[in-house]
Amino acid sequence: MLGKSFDDNSPLFLQIKERIEDQIMNGALAEDEQVPSTTQIVQFYKINHITVSKGVNILVDEGILYKKRGVGIFVSKGAKIMLTEKRQENFVAQYLRPMLIEAQKLGFDIQALIEMLKQEEMNNET
Repeated sequence: MLGKSFDDNSPLFLQIKERIEDQIMNGALAEDEQVPSTTQIVQFYKINHITVSKGVNILVDEGILYKKRGVGIFVSKGAKIMLTEKRQENFVAQYLRPMLIEAQKLGFDIQALIEMLKQEEMNNET
């Protein structure tokens, strides 16, 4: 199912939402595949049903998941593409823009940043 432990950095419903998103992104949940029911998630994590429902319903509202009455909740067509686009936008807003602002303050030019990124990539490959 979804990983077992939670962190204290964000609300549980958002962590449930993100875990389902991660499963879609990594291919563990495919388009039109049924996701675990809220009851299954509640039993697995031993958390409140309202908390789980809130996380799942956000994904339904965003069009990432859809409900079939009496059957369950499924991954929408194009969900992975929608999530990829949303995460790319968030990456730019949360990481890239602040990094560029700080780099400017420190006097780094774009070429220096590219070289640092390449070095970090090499360090992470080993």
